[in-house]
Amino acid sequence: MKVYQAFDRAIIQEIPTDDGKALEHKLQMAAQAFADKAGWLPTHERMAVLRKTSALLEANRDRFALIIAREGGKPLPDAIIEVTRAIDGILNAADELRNFGGKEIPMGLTAASANRWAFTTKEPIGVVAAISAFNHPLNLIVHQIAPAIAVGCPVIIKPASTTPISCIELVKLFREAGLDEQWCQTFLTDDNALAEQLATDPRIAFLSFIGSAKIGWYLKSKLPSGTRCALEHGGAAPVIIDRGVDVDRVAASVVKGGYYHAGQVCVSSQRLFVHEDILASFTEAFAAKVTALRVGDPVLKDTEVGPLILPKEADRVEAWIKEATEQGATQIGGGRLSETTLRPSILLNPGAETKVSRLEVFGPLTCVYGYSDLDAAINIANSLPFAFQASVFASDIAVALKAARHLDASAVLVNDHTAFRTDWMPFTGRRQSGYGVGGIPWTMEEMADDKMIVFNHVS
Repeated sequence: MKVYQAFDRAIIQEIPTDDGKALEHKLQMAAQAFADKAGWLPTHERMAVLRKTSALLEANRDRFALIIAREGGKPLPDAIIEVTRAIDGILNAADELRNFGGKEIPMGLTAASANRWAFTTKEPIGVVAAISAFNHPLNLIVHQIAPAIAVGCPVIIKPASTTPISCIELVKLFREAGLDEQWCQTFLTDDNALAEQLATDPRIAFLSFIGSAKIGWYLKSKLPSGTRCALEHGGAAPVIIDRGVDVDRVAASVVKGGYYHAGQVCVSSQRLFVHEDILASFTEAFAAKVTALRVGDPVLKDTEVGPLILPKEADRVEAWIKEATEQGATQIGGGRLSETTLRPSILLNPGAETKVSRLEVFGPLTCVYGYSDLDAAINIANSLPFAFQASVFASDIAVALKAARHLDASAVLVNDHTAFRTDWMPFTGRRQSGYGVGGIPWTMEEMADDKMIVFNHVS
């Protein structure tokens, strides 16, 4: 497996891949670790491993940030933020164990339940298979393996084949922190058939998948009976911008939401519905900020927008923009800087049937549409078969509350862009955008089972 720098396609490293025999060995190790209940790590040991790993990661912050910038193309300042989030996310998993437990179930409410005492406890669900994505090559891995380690599940993680180094290096830190191999293993392959074999093996109790909807829903359909899963896909996040807002402030926020990591974010602000009363002034302010973004090599500290992950992705985004402009949309900005790097673009009023209006762009592009009727804008925002996060900017509380109530989204950000996230909040797609709930504490709940114990006693 050759790992390339996203920006200039220079080879960073060649990594040996795993074959079917290696996969079977890893599955056996994980299954045996889970089957041996006497060998389960006590809570305090899991907390200690997580805390030490977090400290080790903090000590290697700059090294990991450079890895992220090189293999994933995320600008270095944003890569540093990703490492900082990962450090905190691992600590979050450890801290959550302080309150991670069962509860008493009331008994004696009927004659038949008299003389009983019942309570639940938490148990790990079993072996976890985690398949990750390239766009947050460290923090997404943390979201998948830290909860598993925290609750006591053996986990096998397959990173994206374009960005495996962050994952490999993080797992090394877990080893250094004292976690034995069977509790956290990497599976390195670019073979889709082997990845499917991992996900659908009957020894897997829980599949965590972050990636395309097509693959995620396919894998879910192939899971054995009883295997649970969480799927995190993408969307085309809508933003409603009402009249009466501070145009400059809103434009600055949406620039971050739309062009962070060159738009390669599942909740990137893609479709901007702007009230006609401020459409001209907003577009002018927004265009000035977008075209001023510094584009280039992500390892340079002043770069704000880096490359797309692969040349074919830059080709695709260019083709979608061309389709929209040929059908009447007006383009602001744009242009190609390198094989993988596009200058940020804005499309004004692309047609409803164009790809940029119907599908997730996953590139440095936002679309601006004017509206006069709020209900109509909400209906268009809700018209696609996927839904994740949405935003509304409004100074009128009635508008904000109406949009928050009627937008089809798992989270509505009021006066903030759609890409805002903290790692302890629930994070989930609706409809085609996902299944299950992400976020460190929420994933821990999904990777654990409640076991009820009932005592029959005589007072």
